[in-house]
Amino acid sequence: MSALTYAISDGVTITKRNLIKIRRVPDLIVFTALSPIMFVLVFAYIFGSVIDLPGISYREFLIAGIFTQTVIFGSTWTGLGMAEDMQKGIIDRFRSLPMSPSAVLVGRTTSDVFINVISLFVMSLTGLLVGWRINTSFFEALAGFLILLFFAYALSWVMAVVGLWIRTPEVFNNASFIVIFPITFIANTFVPSDNFPTALRHVAEWNPVSAVTQATRELFGNTHPAMPAPEAWPLQNPVLASLGWTVVILVIFVPLAIHRYKKAVSR
Repeated sequence: MSALTYAISDGVTITKRNLIKIRRVPDLIVFTALSPIMFVLVFAYIFGSVIDLPGISYREFLIAGIFTQTVIFGSTWTGLGMAEDMQKGIIDRFRSLPMSPSAVLVGRTTSDVFINVISLFVMSLTGLLVGWRINTSFFEALAGFLILLFFAYALSWVMAVVGLWIRTPEVFNNASFIVIFPITFIANTFVPSDNFPTALRHVAEWNPVSAVTQATRELFGNTHPAMPAPEAWPLQNPVLASLGWTVVILVIFVPLAIHRYKKAVSR
């Protein structure tokens, strides 16, 4: 068998191991689903009562942003899992086995995709209950969900690097929130970025989170011609920008995560 075949086979094994762990600890899924539901209810019924958007209800505008925030939070499970495995010595056990060095990372990031699928399913049901609707075709909506999952998968590799670098779950939680909150709020996730102060508006327009959010809004049909047209290229071409950002993140962080993993297990 080739090295690639070994890596894929070992990655599938580690993915199964992580999914079995989720099944045995259902609290992970419960609290993963409850958090975005809480955000939907809070923003839809509190902020939605005072935010007026031209041609579209705030709830329809909101859901794409909550979807994006949800998959970003879902990607943190990779980093948290890596930090826990490092702390408990499980990585040392893997090191003693004849397996590909990338298998642990592939298994972790792939299992997070399944968590995000469940989260998006729960979020979709919640969105439908508060008035969100998909106004495009089945394939356009499917493309929106795939972009979200692809972006989340790329972010899982970023979180893997952070988890291998920090090594303790408690510190990882604090560090990840310090990163996640600015990138999700300095964006068009919850409100249009048009009225942001100039500096923040430019940051928001080139924030990958804004591109993914805008792409899903357009693919779900949650935009309206009466809304101000975006001026920045990533928001004018959000699907292309989302795919571009995702590929760039993978190209940078996949080899970096593998390098960090090899360095961590060699100690």
